[in-house]
Amino acid sequence: MADALPGLGIVPRFGSRDNHGLARRTAGGDRRKGGRCTGGTFLGILACYGVVGPLSSNMSKTADAHNEYLHVLRVLMLSFLKGSAPMIAIEMGRRAIPAHVRPTFDEMEKNCKTSGIVAEAVAA
Repeated sequence: MADALPGLGIVPRFGSRDNHGLARRTAGGDRRKGGRCTGGTFLGILACYGVVGPLSSNMSKTADAHNEYLHVLRVLMLSFLKGSAPMIAIEMGRRAIPAHVRPTFDEMEKNCKTSGIVAEAVAA
């Protein structure tokens, strides 16, 4: 959608009802429509590259990050529901985490073991 915005500047030039009376048009009318065309194209380019394009790009990245999170949860839950041991299910979920934020195996194992000790202490 953002790529179509500069084309909207052409609409004032060709989209008005005055164009049907080409013989009655004066030179001044042509210049005014040309100015509207240029201004509309400028505003279209400004909206395209300055507002709508960056906004849609940011929304796309946010949606992709949320989908990655849901994918990790899905892999974790399915591996546990298929009968895997809890630590194996956690490892399957760890492997589904994107590489740029994935913890190492040792970090994951250490956190799982220390959180188990904390959970037992809270339950007691």
